[in-house]
Amino acid sequence: MTTSARARATARHPLDHKYVLRARPLRPGVALADTARFRDDRWPLRAAFLQQSHRALTLNFTAIPTCHRPAAKELCYAMLSGPLPPGEPRPALPTIHAVLGALAPFLTWLDTRARQPGRPSRLALTDLVGADLQAYQRHLLSAVPGRATRDLRRGAVRYLWRYRNAITSDRLLFDPTHVDGWLERRARRSTENATDRIPESVHGPLLAWAVRFIDDFAEDILAADQQWCALRDPARRRPVGRRPGSGPGVRDQLRTLLDDHLAQKRPLPGYRGRPNLWFLAATLGCATSTLVRFKADIASVAAIVGVSDSAYFDRAITGQLDNKPWVEGIVTDHTFHNGLATLARMLHVSCYIAVAFLSGMRDTEVKHLRRGCLTVRRDSNGRAYRWTVTSLAFKGEQGPHGVNATWVIGAPAARAIQVLQRLQPAHVNLLFTPLSQAPGPGGKKATDDTSSALGYGSTNAHLNEFITWINNHCATHGRSDSIPLVNNHVWKLSTRQFRRTLAWFIARRPGGVIAGAIAYRHLSIQMFEGYAGTSESGFRAEVESEQALARGEHLLAMIDAHEHNNLAGPAADDAAHRLEEFGAHARFHGKVITDQRRLQRLMNRDDPAIYPDKYITCVHKHATALCLQRRDSRGELRPDLGACLPLACRNVALSPDNLAAWRTELDHIDTELTARPLLPPLLRHQLQTRRHDIVTFLDRHTAEHS
Repeated sequence: MTTSARARATARHPLDHKYVLRARPLRPGVALADTARFRDDRWPLRAAFLQQSHRALTLNFTAIPTCHRPAAKELCYAMLSGPLPPGEPRPALPTIHAVLGALAPFLTWLDTRARQPGRPSRLALTDLVGADLQAYQRHLLSAVPGRATRDLRRGAVRYLWRYRNAITSDRLLFDPTHVDGWLERRARRSTENATDRIPESVHGPLLAWAVRFIDDFAEDILAADQQWCALRDPARRRPVGRRPGSGPGVRDQLRTLLDDHLAQKRPLPGYRGRPNLWFLAATLGCATSTLVRFKADIASVAAIVGVSDSAYFDRAITGQLDNKPWVEGIVTDHTFHNGLATLARMLHVSCYIAVAFLSGMRDTEVKHLRRGCLTVRRDSNGRAYRWTVTSLAFKGEQGPHGVNATWVIGAPAARAIQVLQRLQPAHVNLLFTPLSQAPGPGGKKATDDTSSALGYGSTNAHLNEFITWINNHCATHGRSDSIPLVNNHVWKLSTRQFRRTLAWFIARRPGGVIAGAIAYRHLSIQMFEGYAGTSESGFRAEVESEQALARGEHLLAMIDAHEHNNLAGPAADDAAHRLEEFGAHARFHGKVITDQRRLQRLMNRDDPAIYPDKYITCVHKHATALCLQRRDSRGELRPDLGACLPLACRNVALSPDNLAAWRTELDHIDTELTARPLLPPLLRHQLQTRRHDIVTFLDRHTAEHS
């Protein structure tokens, strides 16, 4: 190291006393005096993370060579709380953490390069020239295989130029993008949402098992959890004024317990092949050390009745699966398939699945659900008809604190929230705070911090552990409703997939068990009404995009089958003309478009404004529409098919499928009219009038186009 570089590294810095988070809003209850100063080599950022699900990040400068550490600190300080380049917003904390992580290899490479024999001793950033960055580019191309990682590391180097006015100890004097060969040729970026949706073959059984945990298994798990909490209650095991286990009666209580095991020939609760003294002591309400005196008595009974693999909670299983208990019992050992900790995690993540899928909320929004967030609206008879939750929305909002928002959710999601409020201890407000029963995936124990929610990484691990649990349970019990493989691989779940999958299901409303069970059409309308418009990139726009694709696919299928030439109804001719033009735009070298990106562009440019539905095909024209039209997320008027007046509106066309639906409706009315006992006179008159109107409508318009 040169003398000047060593002096710079050891000199006291003018910013040493500054708090690096001084310009950042802090979590409630956190004092600025308890946060890092510039002089520290580790800057914990947790105090400035306002979203509860963010994992704790630390800016670690010990990985930076000493000679470049002041410049790295000045850069990070400027991004955190210092002066910003003109026109630039203050970066998010994860961005700063990523920049430092990507900058460290460059500064380390620079320090190593200067130490090689025959190399010029250029340690300072001010001494760098274009040839140095070209050498670093060659190093990246040879040593770093991932294009995204190389881009990130090159981008981090440019931060030294962008923030040059805030870096006083050393600075980069030229823009790296002006160096020949510095940038790799970029592939064209697609604007399409690249998040995978969950395949139907996976989603069906996954949601079914989640609902089973919430509706059928939760009571058993919650009862075992209550017993576990009671056994661990210090007040129960340490009577006031008495040494634990020293009072009279402990031997008699133990003798009664052992005699009960002998009479029922029931094994003693075990742990690693030996009697579980802790569990026995907790059951008796005494200290574990007390039972050491009676080990001989316990061993003699164990020799007769044996020892179980683990300690079972003393409660009969009430949840049923195929008319028998879903598990033999719930045990205390967290490593077991039916251990309380494992089952509690499965219940926790089942609630996440139900809420995430049946609300359209993002992961951060789900993680900010708190006790009391659920509101149930009931009709005059006391029956629930709508469930809403309140949380915080962050994406697209002004300020880091988020804004209050309301979502309409499905009934299973509402039941999930009620289960979560029982699963979490009464003093815990955040419903997705890590559970405290035992270690989770990876062996990490849940922390005692109840002010933070699970990070997305932990939730992803729990989601995929849930698939493993389901498949193991199905294999053990010979069940056929396991999670199937996709392309010969286990599907890897992530938190982002639920929102995308819900948009797909609502847009296409497929038949089958899932769509029928949760009534997607009804749910989609409620979600649109309940989202409250709090996010600039909200769920509504995402669903509308999916609906446009589904509608485009349907219209192209109609054109390909020449159905547009066989329409009836008042708007049939207009529909045929629009679809003919749409088909002309869609055809490419004699073939109809099938690529989704091209179809999305086509719908954005040449949307014929035709909306197929069950009973009618709406050929939308604003001037003659009778429905309560609404504006979409782009401000354009769209028909409200839920408020359609098909027998009177001039915008109606009828496809063969529409005509079949009307005839099925007539069959239903005829069945009602001929049923015994007879309907009340008023209802009978209404059905007869309805039948007459439908028949007249169909006769008139099918005759016109026959």
